[in-house]
Amino acid sequence: MSVTRLWLTDFRCFTEAVFEPDPEGLTVLRGENGAGKTSVLEAVGWLATQRSFRGAPRDVVVRGRADRAVVRAETLQGTRQQLVEAEIPRDRTGRIQVNRQPVRRRVQLAETLRVSVFSPEDLVVVQGGPGGRREYLDDILVARHPRDEALVGEVERVLRQRAALLHQAGGRHVPEVLSTLDVWDSRLASAGEALAAARAELVDALRPFVVQAHGRLAGADAPEGNGESGGVELAYRRSWTGPLADALADARQDDLRRQATSVGPHRDELELTLAGRPARSQASQGEQRSVALSLRLAAHQLATEEQGVAPVLLLDDVFSELDARRAEALVAQLPAGQVLLTTAVDPPAVVAPDRVVDVQGGRLVPAGGPR
Repeated sequence: MSVTRLWLTDFRCFTEAVFEPDPEGLTVLRGENGAGKTSVLEAVGWLATQRSFRGAPRDVVVRGRADRAVVRAETLQGTRQQLVEAEIPRDRTGRIQVNRQPVRRRVQLAETLRVSVFSPEDLVVVQGGPGGRREYLDDILVARHPRDEALVGEVERVLRQRAALLHQAGGRHVPEVLSTLDVWDSRLASAGEALAAARAELVDALRPFVVQAHGRLAGADAPEGNGESGGVELAYRRSWTGPLADALADARQDDLRRQATSVGPHRDELELTLAGRPARSQASQGEQRSVALSLRLAAHQLATEEQGVAPVLLLDDVFSELDARRAEALVAQLPAGQVLLTTAVDPPAVVAPDRVVDVQGGRLVPAGGPR
């Protein structure tokens, strides 16, 4: 799976630009900070996921006073070439098409373009709160099985409706509130159990890849194995025991008083430990970075194994944060496939680019070409 050509119109700092990466190997995007390197990767990611991996809203990615941005790409998988296009209006919902046909389901995009993203911000998955780790799991879940997007969306919708009802009730135990809560609790119990089970199954699938990747990245400092032997371990921890329906019933009085839903998949945690210690609070930043990279590598390798083809790999300035040994270990673990890498300086010697493109304030110039 690869991007053979990318067109940008009024996207971030680009008025008009065409990007032609190497279709099978490594393309390096080189330029000063703020030149637009990450924006190119962001555009590829938008076509695959319909959102910014930087968390930016639509109006931020539209250039200047333009009404909309447009991103188009030709993709290739085997001998099958396709055209994917995204229109991103500043103030309304955009649209995305594959071969000039509107995309109705996420699975249509997954069959056209998949991406794995590595960025310096990945450290937040380890250092930050549980919400970021749940988001990490849900992103992989939907990329792995696009039908699960509906399940994630259902849980989010039910939680919003339940929160609104609890706020409206103001702590009152009146019959109409309780009967409506019964409805939302039934839906949350069903969808929440299914989402938690899917996340737990995903963690089980990721675990051997995370352990292996971390053992290689950390080297002798963290041998392969479980947390007790010095390596990384991960576990999915639910916020309830027994059936979720019973837990919601037991928590109802407190939920009405606090006007918040206290149990459910939105309170669950992906627990990360290193040598038996919480990675978030008791690991050094270098150790946390190795864990974060291991999580991303595991997701990329799991997708490659299950799909039989590697997603397009987007490496956003990751080598600036790695020493030479970890950089070499990371490169050695990457499956074959298209890689797009951004850097403000020359990449480590272990990185052998097939193509280099200089990014100069909204312009893309092949290395060695006219400036």
